[in-house]
Amino acid sequence: MTKHNQAIAGLLPEGLSDRLPPAAEASANLARTVLDTVAAHGYARVMPPIAEFEETLTQRLKSAPAKDLLRVVDPVSQRTLALRPDMTAQVGRIAATRLAAAARPLRLSYGGPVLKLRANQLRPERERLQVGAELIGTDSVAAAVEIVNVAIEALQAAGVTGITIDFTLPDLIDTLAAGPMPLGDDAREQVRVELDAKDAGALVALGEGAAAYLPLIEAAGPFHAAMEKLEAIDAATGQGAIASRIAALRAIAKPVGWDITLTLDPTERHGFEYQSWFGFSIFAEGFVGEIGRGGCYTILRSGGSEEPAVGFSLFPDPLIDAGFGQLPTKRLFLPLGHDAERAKALRTEGWRTIAALSDRDDGAALGCDHWLDGRDVRSY
Repeated sequence: MTKHNQAIAGLLPEGLSDRLPPAAEASANLARTVLDTVAAHGYARVMPPIAEFEETLTQRLKSAPAKDLLRVVDPVSQRTLALRPDMTAQVGRIAATRLAAAARPLRLSYGGPVLKLRANQLRPERERLQVGAELIGTDSVAAAVEIVNVAIEALQAAGVTGITIDFTLPDLIDTLAAGPMPLGDDAREQVRVELDAKDAGALVALGEGAAAYLPLIEAAGPFHAAMEKLEAIDAATGQGAIASRIAALRAIAKPVGWDITLTLDPTERHGFEYQSWFGFSIFAEGFVGEIGRGGCYTILRSGGSEEPAVGFSLFPDPLIDAGFGQLPTKRLFLPLGHDAERAKALRTEGWRTIAALSDRDDGAALGCDHWLDGRDVRSY
Protein backbone atom coordinates (compact mmCIF):
# COMPACT_ATOMS: atom_id res chain seq x y z
CA MET A 1 0.00 0.00 0.00
CA THR A 2 1.41 3.41 -0.96
CA LYS A 3 1.88 6.19 1.60
CA HIS A 4 -1.00 8.05 -0.05
CA ASN A 5 -3.31 5.05 0.27
CA GLN A 6 -2.21 4.51 3.86
CA ALA A 7 -3.15 8.11 4.67
CA ILE A 8 -6.55 7.73 2.98
CA ALA A 9 -7.17 4.48 4.87
CA GLY A 10 -6.94 6.35 8.18
CA LEU A 11 -9.41 9.05 7.21
CA LEU A 12 -13.13 9.14 7.97
CA PRO A 13 -15.84 11.20 6.26
CA GLU A 14 -16.40 14.67 7.65
CA GLY A 15 -18.52 14.62 10.77
CA LEU A 16 -17.83 10.95 11.55
CA SER A 17 -15.34 9.76 14.15
CA ASP A 18 -14.21 6.77 16.16
CA ARG A 19 -14.98 6.53 19.85
CA LEU A 20 -11.98 5.09 21.68
CA PRO A 21 -11.59 3.77 25.23
CA PRO A 22 -12.83 4.93 27.67
CA ALA A 23 -15.36 7.09 25.76
CA ALA A 24 -16.83 4.13 23.85
CA GLU A 25 -17.64 2.30 27.05
CA ALA A 26 -18.92 5.51 28.64
CA SER A 27 -21.33 5.88 25.71
CA ALA A 28 -22.70 2.39 26.30
CA ASN A 29 -22.91 2.98 30.06
CA LEU A 30 -24.81 6.24 29.69
CA ALA A 31 -27.25 4.80 27.16
CA ARG A 32 -27.81 1.79 29.41
CA THR A 33 -28.46 4.02 32.42
CA VAL A 34 -31.07 6.05 30.53
CA LEU A 35 -32.76 2.96 29.08
CA ASP A 36 -32.76 1.17 32.43
CA THR A 37 -34.38 4.22 34.03
CA VAL A 38 -37.19 4.45 31.49
CA ALA A 39 -37.62 0.64 31.57
CA ALA A 40 -38.34 0.94 35.29
CA HIS A 41 -41.34 3.08 34.30
CA GLY A 42 -42.68 0.39 31.97
CA TYR A 43 -41.14 1.45 28.65
CA ALA A 44 -40.29 -1.58 26.51
CA ARG A 45 -37.35 -1.29 24.15
CA VAL A 46 -37.58 -1.56 20.38
CA MET A 47 -34.66 -1.72 17.93
CA PRO A 48 -35.52 -0.40 14.45
CA PRO A 49 -32.99 -0.85 11.60
CA ILE A 50 -30.44 1.80 10.68
CA ALA A 51 -31.95 2.14 7.17
CA GLU A 52 -35.39 1.85 5.62
CA PHE A 53 -36.92 2.30 2.19
CA GLU A 54 -36.89 6.02 1.55
CA GLU A 55 -40.61 6.34 0.89
CA THR A 56 -41.45 4.46 4.11
CA LEU A 57 -39.24 6.68 6.22
CA THR A 58 -40.16 10.00 4.63
CA GLN A 59 -43.87 9.22 4.94
CA ARG A 60 -43.51 9.41 8.72
CA LEU A 61 -40.46 11.62 9.19
CA LYS A 62 -41.65 15.07 10.22
CA SER A 63 -38.46 16.35 11.85
CA ALA A 64 -36.32 16.47 8.67
CA PRO A 65 -37.16 17.02 4.98
CA ALA A 66 -36.42 14.27 2.47
CA LYS A 67 -33.63 16.32 0.90
CA ASP A 68 -31.70 16.10 4.17
CA LEU A 69 -31.53 12.30 4.16
CA LEU A 70 -28.41 10.31 3.34
CA ARG A 71 -29.53 7.81 0.68
CA VAL A 72 -28.13 4.71 -0.99
CA VAL A 73 -29.46 2.21 -3.53
CA ASP A 74 -30.21 -1.23 -2.14
CA PRO A 75 -28.43 -3.74 -4.43
CA VAL A 76 -31.02 -6.42 -3.55
CA SER A 77 -34.28 -4.56 -4.25
CA GLN A 78 -32.82 -1.79 -6.42
CA ARG A 79 -34.89 0.65 -4.36
CA THR A 80 -33.60 3.73 -2.59
CA LEU A 81 -32.79 3.35 1.10
CA ALA A 82 -32.47 6.22 3.57
CA LEU A 83 -30.30 6.14 6.67
CA ARG A 84 -32.30 7.36 9.64
CA PRO A 85 -31.63 10.92 10.86
CA ASP A 86 -34.03 10.39 13.76
CA MET A 87 -35.49 7.32 15.48
CA THR A 88 -38.83 8.80 16.56
CA ALA A 89 -40.39 8.24 13.13
CA GLN A 90 -39.31 4.60 13.19
CA VAL A 91 -40.86 4.08 16.61
CA GLY A 92 -44.05 5.63 15.25
CA ARG A 93 -44.01 3.19 12.32
CA ILE A 94 -43.60 0.23 14.68
CA ALA A 95 -46.44 1.46 16.90
CA ALA A 96 -48.75 2.03 13.91
CA THR A 97 -48.01 -1.29 12.18
CA ARG A 98 -46.34 -4.10 14.09
CA LEU A 99 -47.85 -3.00 17.41
CA ALA A 100 -51.11 -1.55 16.09
CA ALA A 101 -53.15 -4.02 18.16
CA ALA A 102 -51.17 -3.48 21.37
CA ALA A 103 -53.02 -1.92 24.29
CA ARG A 104 -52.78 1.85 24.64
CA PRO A 105 -51.16 3.82 26.09
CA LEU A 106 -48.13 2.08 24.59
CA ARG A 107 -44.76 2.81 26.17
CA LEU A 108 -41.67 2.25 24.01
CA SER A 109 -38.00 3.16 24.39
CA TYR A 110 -35.06 3.10 21.99
CA GLY A 111 -31.39 3.89 21.63
CA GLY A 112 -28.92 3.88 18.77
CA PRO A 113 -27.01 5.95 16.22
CA VAL A 114 -28.61 8.36 13.77
CA LEU A 115 -26.90 9.92 10.78
CA LYS A 116 -27.35 13.47 9.55
CA LEU A 117 -26.62 14.50 5.98
CA ARG A 118 -25.17 17.78 7.22
CA ALA A 119 -23.86 19.04 10.54
CA ASN A 120 -24.07 22.50 12.07
CA GLN A 121 -21.64 24.73 13.92
CA LEU A 122 -22.90 23.80 17.37
CA ARG A 123 -22.83 20.07 16.63
CA PRO A 124 -20.24 19.29 13.93
CA GLU A 125 -20.74 15.54 14.29
CA ARG A 126 -23.06 13.92 11.75
CA GLU A 127 -23.41 10.60 13.54
CA ARG A 128 -25.10 11.00 16.90
CA LEU A 129 -26.41 8.78 19.65
CA GLN A 130 -30.14 9.14 20.25
CA VAL A 131 -31.86 7.66 23.31
CA GLY A 132 -35.46 8.24 24.22
CA ALA A 133 -38.96 7.13 25.10
CA GLU A 134 -42.39 7.52 23.50
CA LEU A 135 -45.82 7.28 25.11
CA ILE A 136 -48.26 6.47 22.31
CA GLY A 137 -52.04 6.70 22.35
CA THR A 138 -52.46 9.89 24.36
CA ASP A 139 -51.08 13.43 24.56
CA SER A 140 -52.88 14.32 27.78
CA VAL A 141 -51.46 16.51 30.52
CA ALA A 142 -50.87 13.38 32.62
CA ALA A 143 -48.85 11.84 29.77
CA ALA A 144 -46.79 15.03 29.40
CA VAL A 145 -46.14 15.08 33.15
CA GLU A 146 -44.85 11.50 32.98
CA ILE A 147 -42.60 12.11 29.98
CA VAL A 148 -41.01 15.28 31.38
CA ASN A 149 -40.29 13.67 34.74
CA VAL A 150 -38.98 10.42 33.27
CA ALA A 151 -36.58 12.44 31.10
CA ILE A 152 -35.35 14.35 34.14
CA GLU A 153 -34.98 11.16 36.19
CA ALA A 154 -33.00 9.48 33.39
CA LEU A 155 -30.55 12.40 33.17
CA GLN A 156 -30.14 12.56 36.92
CA ALA A 157 -29.45 8.81 37.01
CA ALA A 158 -26.66 9.46 34.51
CA GLY A 159 -25.17 12.05 36.87
CA VAL A 160 -26.31 15.19 35.06
CA THR A 161 -26.92 18.24 37.25
CA GLY A 162 -27.91 21.84 36.56
CA ILE A 163 -30.81 20.75 34.34
CA THR A 164 -33.06 23.34 32.72
CA ILE A 165 -36.38 22.50 31.05
CA ASP A 166 -37.65 25.12 28.60
CA PHE A 167 -41.36 24.79 27.80
CA THR A 168 -43.00 25.97 24.60
CA LEU A 169 -46.48 25.98 23.04
CA PRO A 170 -46.01 25.13 19.35
CA ASP A 171 -49.65 25.82 18.38
CA LEU A 172 -49.96 29.08 20.33
CA ILE A 173 -49.86 31.38 17.29
CA ASP A 174 -52.41 29.27 15.42
CA THR A 175 -54.73 29.30 18.44
CA LEU A 176 -54.53 33.06 18.87
CA ALA A 177 -54.67 33.80 15.14
CA ALA A 178 -57.84 31.73 14.77
CA GLY A 179 -59.48 33.49 17.71
CA PRO A 180 -58.85 36.72 19.61
CA MET A 181 -55.85 37.94 17.58
CA PRO A 182 -56.79 37.15 13.96
CA LEU A 183 -54.20 36.78 11.21
CA GLY A 184 -54.30 35.51 7.64
CA ASP A 185 -52.19 32.50 6.67
CA ASP A 186 -49.36 34.54 5.14
CA ALA A 187 -49.22 37.01 8.01
CA ARG A 188 -49.32 34.12 10.49
CA GLU A 189 -46.16 32.62 9.06
CA GLN A 190 -44.39 35.99 9.07
CA VAL A 191 -45.38 36.56 12.70
CA ARG A 192 -43.98 33.14 13.62
CA VAL A 193 -40.64 34.00 12.01
CA GLU A 194 -40.32 37.35 13.78
CA LEU A 195 -41.37 35.93 17.13
CA ASP A 196 -38.75 33.20 16.75
CA ALA A 197 -36.20 35.95 16.11
CA LYS A 198 -37.61 38.08 18.97
CA ASP A 199 -37.65 41.00 16.50
CA ALA A 200 -40.07 43.58 17.91
CA GLY A 201 -39.35 46.10 15.16
CA ALA A 202 -40.14 43.63 12.41
CA LEU A 203 -43.44 42.73 14.10
CA VAL A 204 -44.49 46.38 14.22
CA ALA A 205 -43.53 46.79 10.56
CA LEU A 206 -45.90 43.96 9.63
CA GLY A 207 -48.89 46.02 10.71
CA GLU A 208 -51.39 46.39 13.53
CA GLY A 209 -52.49 42.75 13.58
CA ALA A 210 -48.94 41.51 13.91
CA ALA A 211 -48.03 44.18 16.46
CA ALA A 212 -50.68 42.72 18.79
CA TYR A 213 -48.29 39.80 19.29
CA LEU A 214 -45.53 42.02 20.73
CA PRO A 215 -46.32 41.12 24.38
CA LEU A 216 -45.46 37.48 23.64
CA ILE A 217 -41.80 38.44 23.24
CA GLU A 218 -41.80 39.56 26.87
CA ALA A 219 -43.60 36.40 28.02
CA ALA A 220 -40.37 34.43 27.95
CA GLY A 221 -37.84 33.65 30.64
CA PRO A 222 -38.07 32.15 34.16
CA PHE A 223 -41.22 30.05 34.27
CA HIS A 224 -43.38 31.68 36.92
CA ALA A 225 -42.75 35.28 35.82
CA ALA A 226 -43.30 34.33 32.17
CA MET A 227 -46.52 32.51 33.04
CA GLU A 228 -47.90 35.63 34.76
CA LYS A 229 -47.25 37.61 31.58
CA LEU A 230 -48.90 34.92 29.46
CA GLU A 231 -51.93 34.95 31.76
CA ALA A 232 -52.11 38.74 31.43
CA ILE A 233 -52.10 38.43 27.62
CA ASP A 234 -54.93 35.89 27.78
CA ALA A 235 -56.92 38.10 30.16
CA ALA A 236 -56.46 41.13 27.88
CA THR A 237 -58.07 39.28 24.97
CA GLY A 238 -61.18 38.74 27.09
CA GLN A 239 -61.77 35.32 25.48
CA GLY A 240 -59.63 32.92 27.50
CA ALA A 241 -58.45 31.28 24.27
CA ILE A 242 -55.31 29.87 25.86
CA ALA A 243 -56.58 29.35 29.40
CA SER A 244 -56.48 25.57 28.98
CA ARG A 245 -52.89 25.74 27.72
CA ILE A 246 -51.86 27.86 30.68
CA ALA A 247 -53.51 25.45 33.12
CA ALA A 248 -51.78 22.52 31.41
CA LEU A 249 -48.34 24.16 31.68
CA ARG A 250 -48.84 24.78 35.37
CA ALA A 251 -49.90 21.16 35.88
CA ILE A 252 -46.82 19.88 34.04
CA ALA A 253 -44.50 22.15 36.00
CA LYS A 254 -45.98 21.42 39.44
CA PRO A 255 -44.36 18.00 40.12
CA VAL A 256 -40.93 18.97 38.74
CA GLY A 257 -38.32 18.99 41.50
CA TRP A 258 -37.06 22.21 43.06
CA ASP A 259 -33.54 21.53 41.76
CA ILE A 260 -34.68 21.79 38.14
CA THR A 261 -34.75 25.23 36.48
CA LEU A 262 -37.92 25.84 34.50
CA THR A 263 -38.23 28.45 31.77
CA LEU A 264 -40.87 29.32 29.19
CA ASP A 265 -40.55 30.49 25.60
CA PRO A 266 -44.16 30.17 24.42
CA THR A 267 -43.53 31.04 20.76
CA GLU A 268 -40.38 28.97 20.16
CA ARG A 269 -40.92 26.96 16.97
CA HIS A 270 -37.46 26.00 15.73
CA GLY A 271 -37.27 22.22 16.00
CA PHE A 272 -40.89 21.98 17.12
CA GLU A 273 -42.53 22.30 13.72
CA TYR A 274 -44.17 18.87 13.98
CA GLN A 275 -45.19 19.13 17.64
CA SER A 276 -48.83 19.79 18.53
CA TRP A 277 -49.76 21.64 21.74
CA PHE A 278 -46.73 21.12 24.01
CA GLY A 279 -42.97 20.95 23.58
CA PHE A 280 -39.85 21.21 25.72
CA SER A 281 -36.09 21.51 25.34
CA ILE A 282 -33.55 20.14 27.82
CA PHE A 283 -30.35 21.97 28.73
CA ALA A 284 -27.61 21.23 31.25
CA GLU A 285 -25.23 23.61 32.97
CA GLY A 286 -21.88 23.82 31.23
CA PHE A 287 -23.13 22.67 27.82
CA VAL A 288 -23.85 24.82 24.79
CA GLY A 289 -27.16 24.06 23.13
CA GLU A 290 -29.82 21.57 24.04
CA ILE A 291 -29.05 17.98 24.99
CA GLY A 292 -32.59 16.77 24.38
CA ARG A 293 -36.13 17.73 23.49
CA GLY A 294 -39.63 16.35 23.52
CA GLY A 295 -43.32 17.08 23.32
CA CYS A 296 -46.65 16.05 21.87
CA TYR A 297 -47.19 15.00 18.25
CA THR A 298 -49.26 12.63 16.11
CA ILE A 299 -48.47 9.32 14.45
CA LEU A 300 -49.92 8.34 11.08
CA ARG A 301 -51.86 5.08 11.38
CA SER A 302 -52.82 2.68 8.62
CA GLY A 303 -55.87 4.07 6.86
CA GLY A 304 -54.77 7.67 7.24
CA SER A 305 -55.98 8.43 10.77
CA GLU A 306 -53.64 10.01 13.30
CA GLU A 307 -52.84 8.88 16.83
CA PRO A 308 -51.63 11.24 19.58
CA ALA A 309 -48.30 10.64 21.29
CA VAL A 310 -45.78 12.35 23.55
CA GLY A 311 -42.11 11.56 24.05
CA PHE A 312 -38.57 12.76 24.48
CA SER A 313 -35.20 12.20 22.81
CA LEU A 314 -31.77 12.76 24.34
CA PHE A 315 -28.65 13.39 22.27
CA PRO A 316 -25.99 12.69 24.89
CA ASP A 317 -22.77 12.89 22.86
CA PRO A 318 -21.70 16.18 24.52
CA LEU A 319 -22.22 14.53 27.92
CA ILE A 320 -20.09 11.57 26.89
CA ASP A 321 -17.35 13.86 25.60
CA ALA A 322 -17.38 15.58 28.99
CA GLY A 323 -16.82 12.30 30.84
CA PHE A 324 -20.34 11.31 31.84
CA GLY A 325 -20.87 7.56 31.76
CA GLN A 326 -17.31 6.71 32.76
CA LEU A 327 -17.27 4.28 35.65
CA PRO A 328 -14.33 3.61 37.96
CA THR A 329 -12.67 0.31 37.09
CA LYS A 330 -10.22 -1.91 38.93
CA ARG A 331 -7.80 -3.48 36.48
CA LEU A 332 -5.80 -6.46 37.69
CA PHE A 333 -2.78 -7.91 35.88
CA LEU A 334 -2.58 -11.71 35.86
CA PRO A 335 1.00 -12.96 35.39
CA LEU A 336 1.84 -16.21 33.62
CA GLY A 337 0.86 -19.21 35.70
CA HIS A 338 -1.66 -17.27 37.83
CA ASP A 339 -4.35 -18.97 39.94
CA ALA A 340 -7.27 -19.17 37.46
CA GLU A 341 -9.91 -19.88 40.12
CA ARG A 342 -8.76 -16.93 42.22
CA ALA A 343 -8.88 -14.69 39.14
CA LYS A 344 -12.41 -15.89 38.36
CA ALA A 345 -13.54 -15.08 41.90
CA LEU A 346 -12.02 -11.60 41.68
CA ARG A 347 -13.90 -10.92 38.43
CA THR A 348 -17.17 -11.63 40.24
CA GLU A 349 -16.12 -8.94 42.74
CA GLY A 350 -15.82 -6.37 39.97
CA TRP A 351 -12.19 -6.64 38.96
CA ARG A 352 -11.26 -6.52 35.29
CA THR A 353 -8.41 -8.88 34.65
CA ILE A 354 -5.70 -8.59 31.99
CA ALA A 355 -3.90 -11.90 31.54
CA ALA A 356 -0.27 -12.03 30.46
CA LEU A 357 0.26 -13.80 27.14
CA SER A 358 4.05 -13.75 27.42
CA ASP A 359 6.66 -12.96 30.03
CA ARG A 360 7.27 -9.65 28.26
CA ASP A 361 3.81 -8.25 29.08
CA ASP A 362 3.91 -5.28 31.46
CA GLY A 363 0.81 -4.88 33.62
CA ALA A 364 1.35 -1.21 34.38
CA ALA A 365 1.85 -0.41 30.69
CA LEU A 366 -1.38 -2.29 29.92
CA GLY A 367 -3.31 0.03 32.25
CA CYS A 368 -3.47 -2.14 35.35
CA ASP A 369 -3.13 -0.63 38.82
CA HIS A 370 -2.89 -3.97 40.64
CA TRP A 371 -1.41 -7.39 40.02
CA LEU A 372 -2.11 -10.87 41.35
CA ASP A 373 0.65 -12.31 43.52
CA GLY A 374 -0.40 -15.87 44.24
CA ARG A 375 -3.78 -15.30 45.88
CA ASP A 376 -2.99 -11.77 47.00
CA VAL A 377 -3.86 -8.57 45.15
CA ARG A 378 -1.01 -6.07 45.20
CA SER A 379 -0.88 -2.50 43.91
CA TYR A 380 1.80 -1.19 41.59
